[in-house]
Amino acid sequence: MGNSLVAFVIVLGILVFFHELGHFLVARFFGVGVETFSLGFGPKIYQRRMGFTQYCISLIPLGGYVKMVGEEPGAPLAESDIPLSFNHKKLYQKILIVAAGPLFNFLLAFLIFYAIFQFSGLYFVKPVVGEVGPNSPAQVAGMATGDVVVAIDGKPVTSWDDMVTLIGETSGEVLAIQVERDGRDHLFQVLPETRMSKNIFGEEIKRFMIGVAASGDVTHISLNPFQALWHGGLRTWEISRLTVLSVVKIFQGSVAADSLGGPIMIAQMAGKQAKAGVASFFFFIAMLSVNLGIINLFPVPVLDGGHIVFFCYEAVTGKPASEKFHEQANRLGMGLLMALMVFVFYNDIIRIFNGG
Repeated sequence: MGNSLVAFVIVLGILVFFHELGHFLVARFFGVGVETFSLGFGPKIYQRRMGFTQYCISLIPLGGYVKMVGEEPGAPLAESDIPLSFNHKKLYQKILIVAAGPLFNFLLAFLIFYAIFQFSGLYFVKPVVGEVGPNSPAQVAGMATGDVVVAIDGKPVTSWDDMVTLIGETSGEVLAIQVERDGRDHLFQVLPETRMSKNIFGEEIKRFMIGVAASGDVTHISLNPFQALWHGGLRTWEISRLTVLSVVKIFQGSVAADSLGGPIMIAQMAGKQAKAGVASFFFFIAMLSVNLGIINLFPVPVLDGGHIVFFCYEAVTGKPASEKFHEQANRLGMGLLMALMVFVFYNDIIRIFNGG
């Protein structure tokens, strides 16, 4: 438990620091004065003033904040502070300052993935047939254990994932599958069949299959810096897409809401990933960073996405929303966040009692 707690604090510290650093750097770029840069909430356990800004580490490590000059609408402001005031900046500047937090979370994920691919390269399962199902389309066509799939309908295959994707994209028509066997090329005409299986969200879906299983042989290739950049960006995009899709499916009821986890689950997972190795630990941080970036872009008051919605409203109408509406919306947003927090804590506790 001690290791999990330490790992949790490290993970959250990195995520929050990068998020708030985004707000801080873009605010300073546009000349906004930053009064406080805090990691954590509540009582301050360490603080140091450097220039205009007070840097703090606070007791409760479940977030952080950047307090800017003139951030609160209607708050009294000295005339000398107007050039430093957030609310006196242009609308696009305020949007960029607010959006910078989530964007820096995506940047952190990208940098971590880039570093992993640059130093570890790319691992993938070879397209080698390990098992052919009895009476399966592959067996009927003549495929056998040990066949190396080279191409499908003329499209090159370099990994097992490539093969699965190409078969899945078919509409059920006959596939020309080229394999290498004992140093010779063979071409088989295979008619896929539909089978029910589960996707990554646990949903029952129909898939086209030919009835083969991978041998499990894994290969590795090194990547140059440009390839690592490409794969880092691609992995960041894939996780972002799946995260958004997961949220949509939770609201649709396709994915159970009890799959959501809170700080306890994060701490447990952080501890496991830390034990698994440095690469696994940082991969976990990158995935959480993407999640944090997306969550903060939700159009919920008190979140960055909610602030952006208010600014967009101002851009369309030519005037900001009233202070009263701001206050009511923020109360509603805070209530929603508190309810979500209670719910994920409840899920965590149920998992503990169930031995999860």
